[in-house]
Amino acid sequence: MTLPIYEAYAIKYGERMGTRGTMFMKGDPHEAPMAMDYYIWVIRNAERTIVVDCGFGKEEGERRGRTYLRSPAECLTLIDVDPATVEDVIITHMHYDHAGNLPMFPKARFHIQDSEMSYVTGRAMTHPVLRHSFVLEEVQEMLAMVYGDRAVFHDGDDDLLPGITLHHFPGHARGLMAVRVHTKRGWIVLASDTAHYYESIEEEPVFMTHENIFEMLESYRALRKLGGSLTHIVPGHDPDVIKRYPAPSSDLQGIVAVLDEAPSR
Repeated sequence: MTLPIYEAYAIKYGERMGTRGTMFMKGDPHEAPMAMDYYIWVIRNAERTIVVDCGFGKEEGERRGRTYLRSPAECLTLIDVDPATVEDVIITHMHYDHAGNLPMFPKARFHIQDSEMSYVTGRAMTHPVLRHSFVLEEVQEMLAMVYGDRAVFHDGDDDLLPGITLHHFPGHARGLMAVRVHTKRGWIVLASDTAHYYESIEEEPVFMTHENIFEMLESYRALRKLGGSLTHIVPGHDPDVIKRYPAPSSDLQGIVAVLDEAPSR
């Protein structure tokens, strides 16, 4: 069977400047600054367009001290995607910066792990430290999608479509997924928060936000095995993504990265 070939894009919609001590356990004792970028991702070919995650809203981002550069809806129009026509959105997990704009997609089905939905509506949310990364209204919106027959559940690894597979990588979040995509340069993996940075994959530092440290560390290793090489794995928040991959045009430099093209390193 010949697999479809997809284009893949990362689009930057926000940013923040933290420190290594706020990003990683046992971070740099000198509190070296560390930037974080916020992306949504698009997978498309002539037959379909799939969006991966939908970012945070302006109010929620500013409440958390994040810099809101542009709305995810505007991000999509930059590469000629109309959110109103998108039929499939993959929610890699329900953290505020990945599930903040569900109403932006009025025709979409939302793909989510069983374990993630159970987690955000269950006993774990009685602990403030565990619910810190979630937003009640966003969980309620996803619940409305369930009752409106617009949620598609996945239990572990799954084939979404020919050339697109979903992979359950718990640790950072209970139901976290990465997305593997068949492109003209072979399979690439959109890691989302399975690995926030290239450093996460290479050196396995413990990211500060986690649901299970052991499973997060194991997921780093499983991600490396799935991707095969760093040039075929796209971390979820690394500013280097936008630097390593080409832009589709000069005016989108620093905003959109074309992931089906080979990175510079």
